[in-house]
Amino acid sequence: CRKCGIKGNDQIQLAREVLQIGFLEALEVLCGEKPASVSPYEAEQRRKLKAQQDKEQDDIATQQRKKARNKARKIWRASELAKDSPKLRSYLDLRGLTADLLPVLPQSIRFAPDLPYYKQIKGETHLLHRGPAMVAVVQGPDNIGTAVHRTWLDLSQPNGKAVIVFQGEKYSPKMLRGSKRRGAIRLHSPEGADTLVMGEGIETTLTAMVAQPYDNAAFWAGIDLGHMAGRMLKVKGKRYSGEPEMKEDRAFIPPDWVRRLIYIMDGDSEPKMTRAKLECGLKRAMELRSGLEGLIVPAGPGRDLNDILN
Repeated sequence: CRKCGIKGNDQIQLAREVLQIGFLEALEVLCGEKPASVSPYEAEQRRKLKAQQDKEQDDIATQQRKKARNKARKIWRASELAKDSPKLRSYLDLRGLTADLLPVLPQSIRFAPDLPYYKQIKGETHLLHRGPAMVAVVQGPDNIGTAVHRTWLDLSQPNGKAVIVFQGEKYSPKMLRGSKRRGAIRLHSPEGADTLVMGEGIETTLTAMVAQPYDNAAFWAGIDLGHMAGRMLKVKGKRYSGEPEMKEDRAFIPPDWVRRLIYIMDGDSEPKMTRAKLECGLKRAMELRSGLEGLIVPAGPGRDLNDILN
């Protein structure tokens, strides 16, 4: 540890410094002949040092989150309204979400005509790509925007998404900036809704919305499967328990008005893992929201909901 001031470079000197004992006592401790013990003074010093280090780490993390949120808000403010963007409409057309099915675009998505794609690789920040992107705002439980989700576009590709390759490695055309803690991309939130339908991605959730399964339901994108699920308990004998770690404080939790929460299950990832994670998220929500009903709608093996639309 570079902060505690201990000098020396062998086990004996380490034991002497930490335990504040002599040479012979250090040998007895290291050989197991005498149990190691720390004086009350030393224990208190260690507690203070640990508290100081924890505070420093928390301060650094807080500053980093603040910086990321400010950058996200800057990206959002600089983006165009979705209704003013023919390119964004063309991308959604490629995904089967035509103007006939989706005449009004959600206010939670915008368009950036020339957005840089930065990635930190081995401690260095590289510009991997720049180009048009769909930008979506992530809102937390307090309704405030805390992050932006970006999808880089290339309308010459079959699915409309950019292919990003750097030094022979392929990178996802999707990236989040800011904090997604307990948040979601709110695509449609009608007054008086009591049902919330959620898929991982924007396109999947919009596909569910244009299918009009309910007269008055909200449709939010959960950003990714891990965020919808939260941490899962490890249960002996089970690879995926489907049981939530209830101390989790970052995963998505539905608002109080939701009486029925429906998760869309994509079929293009490992089915047992996907199912268990969705069950984990629903069980957490039902534990925290009394009377909530949780359901899973599978798209079918090897496809997602948008594949069905197309």
